[in-house]
Amino acid sequence: MVRPAALASSLPGHDVREDTTSVPRTGVLEVNGTFLSYEEQGAGQPVVLVHGALSDLRVWDPLRDELARRAEISGFRVIAYTQRYYGTREWSDDGTRFSVATHAEDLARLIATLAVEPVHIVGASYGGLVAATAAVRNPALVRSLILYEPALVSLLPQDNEDGRTARADRAAFMAPVMSALRAGDNIRAAQSMYEAVNQLPPGGFDRQPQAVQTRVLDNARCLPLLLPVLSASDVTCELLKDFARPTLVMRGEKSHVYYVLINEAISRCMPWARQVVLKNANHGAPYRDPQAFAAAFFEFLSNC
Repeated sequence: MVRPAALASSLPGHDVREDTTSVPRTGVLEVNGTFLSYEEQGAGQPVVLVHGALSDLRVWDPLRDELARRAEISGFRVIAYTQRYYGTREWSDDGTRFSVATHAEDLARLIATLAVEPVHIVGASYGGLVAATAAVRNPALVRSLILYEPALVSLLPQDNEDGRTARADRAAFMAPVMSALRAGDNIRAAQSMYEAVNQLPPGGFDRQPQAVQTRVLDNARCLPLLLPVLSASDVTCELLKDFARPTLVMRGEKSHVYYVLINEAISRCMPWARQVVLKNANHGAPYRDPQAFAAAFFEFLSNC
């Protein structure tokens, strides 16, 4: 395998900065037949950030900036990366490998390549599903697991009240998204999904910062591939019960019932896992309220 710095320097448009701990270092890795861009900052125990839908490594910039402002960053090496098919890189196929399994395999390989010791994995939303899948399959790579409202819909049975309530809630807030996808309008679908999960009024996407709009629209092409795979997860309650690494599960106080019930299902499967509710927050808290997320992050890691 080509070394990360050498590979990055051989690809146009990829900058590898000097290896200091005060600024982010960028690079590209060849992983499982594709190229994954990443940024890292700091030194010490590795922390890998796994983004969710309509996102790429740029979504972690506010949190990484918050971590960098804290003295504790000297004890951690924070790594954010862009998952396969996300970001602006051209695809090497037509999306046929888009799946939770593929993304989890990519994450495990990235960890094995970049880190020389077990890592703290942080996953949000779809990234939480990928993180949990990779963690239960590769526990030796994991020091701890931090999940924020992971899309573990597989934990919600079809035939109980919580499962029916969660799916009805999701169907309601995702209705505009599905309508746009049926019409073949990925851009409108992405705008609607951002508004739905962040509980914004119609048109709220247009009032977001330009950097947010650009990142979401750059990743709109993934949305038709994403939604069919969410229910295909093989992470079961039994697998979570057998996962012995320290685990933190977070959600927002004002998040949709769908996400609340998934988190409650995880807490039943992992009664030893620490549960945290971020006040006045919803699904976008890791990026929209990085101060609160970072505080919970450091408090948990200080006890690992």
